Amino acid sequence: MSLKRPAKNQPENFEFNSSSLEAANDIISRYPKGKQQSAVMSLLYIAQRQNNNWIPLAAMKYIAKFLDMPYIKVYEVATFYSMYNLSPVGKYFIQVCTTTPCMIRGANKLVEACKEKISENESELSDDKSCSWTEVECLGACVNAPMMQINDDYYEDLDKEKTLDILDKILKDEMPKPGSYRGRVNNEPENNRKTLLELKNA
Repeated sequence: MSLKRPAKNQPENFEFNSSSLEAANDIISRYPKGKQQSAVMSLLYIAQRQNNNWIPLAAMKYIAKFLDMPYIKVYEVATFYSMYNLSPVGKYFIQVCTTTPCMIRGANKLVEACKEKISENESELSDDKSCSWTEVECLGACVNAPMMQINDDYYEDLDKEKTLDILDKILKDEMPKPGSYRGRVNNEPENNRKTLLELKNA
């Protein structure tokens, strides 16, 4: 995976809009007095959602003042966790899990598909600026490997051909149906259940 670096082109200013401000104050109110810095992760996420799914440096400085904490501490959190994007990711953000279970099941083919359809390099916007992709650590859907996340949705039980089809739809501004692409319900075994059948009929 590539090293996380802030975008070269940065906005000069950032501040919460009314709905973000309301959400931030609500979260801070849940912490004991003097412990508001514990809300930093939540506030970074609020800033990211407000700013088209990425966090500019101005937002980190704003949050540092908002929580009365050193800017470098906010920066450390934002650069440590993969859930925070430090550069524009486009309308559609594809995260390909390449941790061991997904890699064993062919995650490298999903990466190949992203390179062919979106961009050769991860964290790089497609030609039409609509999407980007990146490799990430475990997304918690190991049973349905290999898989990828697009915005808030999971796409599971994939291969290269199915991934290419999904990406084609994304590039046409269509949102493909999330879930298993082998017809499984959640993470049940294929071809129906094999165990605990007596409970099913109880």
